[in-house]
Amino acid sequence: MWVTFAPPPRVQSPGRYTRAVSDPRTVLTGMGTTELEAVAADLGQPAFRGRQIARWVYAKAAQGFDAMRDLPTDLRARLDEGYRVSPLTLADRRTSKDGVDKLLVHNGDGQVYECVLLPYEDRVSCCISSQVGCPMGCTFCATGLGGFDRNLTTGEIVSQYLLLQSISPRRVSHVVFMGMGEPLLNFDAVVRSLRLLHEEVGLSYRHLTVSTVGLVPQILALAEERLPIHLALSLHSPIDEVRSRLMPVNHKWPVAEVVRAMRVYQQKTGRKVTFEVLLIDEVNDTPDQAELLAKLLKGLPCVVNLIPFNWVDTGAGFRRPTRERVNAFRRVLEAKGTNVTERVERGHDIAAACGQLAGQHTGRFANRRRLTELPVT
Repeated sequence: MWVTFAPPPRVQSPGRYTRAVSDPRTVLTGMGTTELEAVAADLGQPAFRGRQIARWVYAKAAQGFDAMRDLPTDLRARLDEGYRVSPLTLADRRTSKDGVDKLLVHNGDGQVYECVLLPYEDRVSCCISSQVGCPMGCTFCATGLGGFDRNLTTGEIVSQYLLLQSISPRRVSHVVFMGMGEPLLNFDAVVRSLRLLHEEVGLSYRHLTVSTVGLVPQILALAEERLPIHLALSLHSPIDEVRSRLMPVNHKWPVAEVVRAMRVYQQKTGRKVTFEVLLIDEVNDTPDQAELLAKLLKGLPCVVNLIPFNWVDTGAGFRRPTRERVNAFRRVLEAKGTNVTERVERGHDIAAACGQLAGQHTGRFANRRRLTELPVT
């Protein structure tokens, strides 16, 4: 049975949180059951106490030791002295008109990042971050405008899921690594997070999705992990010249090479892969690009996920395509036998939609003003 834990930390106004003194206590989220049994042993407790802690942390999404009611009071007090459940501090929570929640969190260090709760009629999904900022510099994405500071730890990644679960009255059954950052640049922490979400939280690997801009060595390394997760590639154009304009990574690993790596991933895992195409008016939404895309992906078990551009002022002058242009692009793909879906836009009014996560973050190499300097709408 899923329970919601005590109310999350006091929500502060956007941009008004203060840098906290680093908490020296050891974070439990990120540890597996065996490691939590070792924590219990260090406190002179039997192994089953560690298993109880694991259930509270991962199965019940408890954020504090007071919620762990089947632990002795003195043990809870001792745990609180040397440990904390989650590294996250909640700085802001915004709820969209369509029920999407976006949380701004940090680890007491002033480096903020975002995660999103996405309730649907048939499931509840969430979108989590893997880095503070992003170094990839995609020209259509708000996250990259803020620059990059660091990778998130396994505990920080998994804690986003658990915090979102805590505010959801329903089970959060699907997780997408599509928040801030490039997941495969934080390979070890992301892979460990996937294992913990499966082994400790109990989520199906088939409900876990990692999205990448196309880092070929890491795609091949992920294939060797043999995790039956869903892999999504941000392709956006079958033409190198166009894709390079949108995504600097294409200069290193061009279209043919990254699609070849996705074929290897599909063959080794047996999972159908996804190619994401963010449609931008008169940039990559033309019928000829749809024709080339269908030809490029022929014979590969895959889905093309169309994402009409969610407006972000990146300075590139990009516009959202009309419904007619989106439909025309889709018709070409379907006529060629390509499996096509279209991303359901959620949370646009709170900048929680695809490509809009910025996290009020300004890191190294930032080329925009802090969001805290902009008017809050």
